[in-house]
Amino acid sequence: MLQTFEIENVKCSGCAHTLKSKLKDEFGAVEVNLDMFPRQITLDIDESRVPMLGEALKKIGYPMSSDELGIIDGITTKAKSFVSCAIGKIEQK
Repeated sequence: MLQTFEIENVKCSGCAHTLKSKLKDEFGAVEVNLDMFPRQITLDIDESRVPMLGEALKKIGYPMSSDELGIIDGITTKAKSFVSCAIGKIEQK
């Protein structure tokens, strides 16, 4: 089923590139909407796989807006998102 999720820490096209490339193998094509805030991703995903998507997003620094993160997790995901963003910018070129 096609579903849309609000995602934190997404700043630019580098972030969008990272989301698309890192999630593609496990979850298929991902559309990233940079015109909305919080940013949104849309993908075809079964409801039973949403928790796995949430974990994959946190791992690369882009948690779902609905996730309640503690202080340490919040800082950690922000730091990971900066690295993911930089990698996405490099890979985009």
